[in-house]
This record gives sequence, C-alpha cells and structure tokens, in this order.
Amino acid sequence: MPYREVTIPVGEEQADALSDALLELGALSVSVEDRYGDSAQEQALYGEPGLPPPASAWQQSLLRALFADEPQADAALAALLAAGALPDLRDVHQTTVADQDWVRLTQAQFQPVSIDDALWIVPSWHEPPATAAPVIRLDPGLAFGTGTHPTTRLCLQWLARHALHGRSVLDYGCGSGILAIAAAKFGATPVVAVDIDPDAVQATAANARANAVTLHAGLPDQAGNTRFDVVVANILSAPLKLLAPALAAHVKPAGQLVLSGILQRQADDLIDAYAPYAALHVDQALDGWVCLAGPTRG
Repeated sequence: MPYREVTIPVGEEQADALSDALLELGALSVSVEDRYGDSAQEQALYGEPGLPPPASAWQQSLLRALFADEPQADAALAALLAAGALPDLRDVHQTTVADQDWVRLTQAQFQPVSIDDALWIVPSWHEPPATAAPVIRLDPGLAFGTGTHPTTRLCLQWLARHALHGRSVLDYGCGSGILAIAAAKFGATPVVAVDIDPDAVQATAANARANAVTLHAGLPDQAGNTRFDVVVANILSAPLKLLAPALAAHVKPAGQLVLSGILQRQADDLIDAYAPYAALHVDQALDGWVCLAGPTRG
C-alpha cells in the first residue's frame, strides 16, 4: 500500500508544535531535518563527541509527515490552515511513497563484520560464516556497540591481539556488551561489564546469554573494589578524563588499560590526564579515532 508524504518548511520556533499537531491529525510519523542539508547553507546541529552542540535546533527545518493516503493528508492540511498553523500551502508539497519491507531494508544495513579474521560479529538474520574464529551474534538495539563504529572496532582489535585466556577483564561503559562478550569468547575469566544505563546492563546480560558466555553485568558499583588484568572503556574523551583515577584503581599493578571513544586530536590530552596512573600510547587509529593502551604504574 502506498503512503502519502507531506513536506512542510518551518522555522525553528514552529517545528515542535507543528510536529505534534500533525501526529494528532493522523500522521503515521513525522521527521525533522535541516532544510538546507547537503548544501553550502547546511547548519551543523550536533557538536563533536564530548563537546556541547552549537545549536539545539535548525533555524530552518523540513517536516516530513507520512499519512496512510492522500485524503488523510489533505484533511490534515485543511485543519492546519483552518487553525492558522499554516498561512498557506505555497511551499507545502505532497508525494506518494511506495510501501516497502522496512524491516528488510533496515537489516540490510547490518552485515557480518570481521575483526582481523580473529572474530566475527554476525546479526541474527545472517548465517555465521564457516570459520574457526569466535562468532558473536549481535543485533542492533538500544545500547551502543555493533562492531561497526571505529571506536568499537579498535577495542575489539586490541582484544583480538592480546592473550586473554584466564585473565580478568572489566568492560566499563559496556553498552551492548560487545567488548565483554568478545573478551569472554577469547577465554577471559572472570569478565565484568558495567554501565550507568540500566538498559545497557539488560542488553549486555541478554546478549551474553544469546552468545552462551558467562559474565557479570551491572551498574558501576558491581565492580566494587576489584582489580582486573585488563580494563577497557569505550566512552568519550570528557568522561574518560574524569574517570581516570577510578578506572586506574580497577587495574592490577602492571595490568593493561585500554581506552577508546577518543578523537586523534584529543589523544595527547588523554595521555597526559592518565600519566600519573598509566603509561598510555596510541595503539591504533581509524577514521579519525584512536585507541589508547598501556600498562598501569606501580
């Protein structure tokens, strides 16, 4: 069944109210995008990771409202005109959108990912490859971490290159639990995964069960005062700086600290922040991101 899409240009002050009105008038969905996206006038709304955004909304936006059919779209626009929410329809456009298998389209974006042929991350709708390497079955969800982002990949590459069998690992800021699960797949024990987000804790526990690995998932106090052979944290530069004493305190003397979520230009600043606790260096870089790693002092 085809749908009817209505596109309305609006100013910053109108976007939220008009979006709500369209939903109340029967829109199946409403999206907001930069009116001048992909042009020289494009407005950067989101700042770099760890920095505040330069603006909270676009000055000029496009609302895209999806309706079940053309009569419903026409009725909604007539109601907006009658209420004075729209001055006229001169800049309003309607198009027909063909029905598609949206689930299949979404799934097509996520393919199996190989980490240096030492590990595979495979969504549940794909058959795992014929390989002797460990396989993690992981679907995109609410929690961060599918193996495709450079910061996650850099941490996975570090884990894949180091002998973890029988060594204890803490995944701090576990998200989906992908790093903790990978460590367990590589033979690490015990493995503890913590996050400040209860949804991430639940996702990690569920993903661990789906992958038949044993780990302990919980909020940060789950780690207690325990020290580990390896502590890995894939977060962002700003919180990593604040967490320096706490993360270092969880590493055994001469144990390994592995940090990511760091832009290349932030690396020296992070290395300096951790200098009293660990001798960090840039382990690898990928697409403007770096992984820092090194032994703790003392």
